[in-house]
Amino acid sequence: MPNIEPFVRWAGGKTWLIPYMSELIGNIQIEHYHEPFLGGGAVFFSTEHAKKSYLSDANPQLINTYLQVRDNPEDVIHFLENMPNTESDYYQIRDEFTLDNTPINAARFIYLNQTSFNGLYRVNRNGRYNVPYGFRNTWVYHMDRVRSASCKLQNARIEVGDFEINKYRIKPHDLVFLDPPYTVSHNNNGFIQYNQNLFSLDDQHRLKVFIEYIKHHDAYYILTNAAHETIKEIFLTQGDRIVELQRNSLIGGKNATRTSISEYIFTNIPEVNHE
Repeated sequence: MPNIEPFVRWAGGKTWLIPYMSELIGNIQIEHYHEPFLGGGAVFFSTEHAKKSYLSDANPQLINTYLQVRDNPEDVIHFLENMPNTESDYYQIRDEFTLDNTPINAARFIYLNQTSFNGLYRVNRNGRYNVPYGFRNTWVYHMDRVRSASCKLQNARIEVGDFEINKYRIKPHDLVFLDPPYTVSHNNNGFIQYNQNLFSLDDQHRLKVFIEYIKHHDAYYILTNAAHETIKEIFLTQGDRIVELQRNSLIGGKNATRTSISEYIFTNIPEVNHE
């Protein structure tokens, strides 16, 4: 199956990493693929995996949407096609958005994701989605993105939960792709307050223990994280390798400017010798 475009946009998504994945993976043969911080799933949708994939995320509304896209794509498309892109319709649909695992709620999730301000996912203290309208007047959603994603997801187990939810399903030669919320800012000493509530520094240390479990079971991992000295101290292990990559990022809203950001990639996959 050819590489396909994710059906949602996601803050911190890894579309920029896709051109590097073949070199990172090298010549290894993957048995099963695991992605416990699924988000927009850009890496999952862009790479070929053997046998079965195990996908999870802590966001229940996101996972409900993945399940409906996998199991009921035409129903999701039917509802999505009838959602107008206007400010008044946006706020009405936002008010109707729930935790229900139904095709119409999955359509609401995709609609809000595509038409909200910057595609953010944010909830208030009551767990209600509260991102404002994005005024994307020229927005056009290609429904084949849902159909293509559904095909790709047919052989995937999809669950909501902590990143360790499929820990005991990891077998030799599996690949675990890890893209946690970044706890620290890039290239400075600042902590990201919002993400601290999602994924704390203690969670980063817990993730390090999880990586040791992966390696102990003769599986492979790829971890993306902020290029920050604290992150290097936690995750850099003798025998593994670290790659620092540059990516472009838009900072700001309407008058956004493009800047270069460094990211760390950690992996135990051996480097390919091109000699």
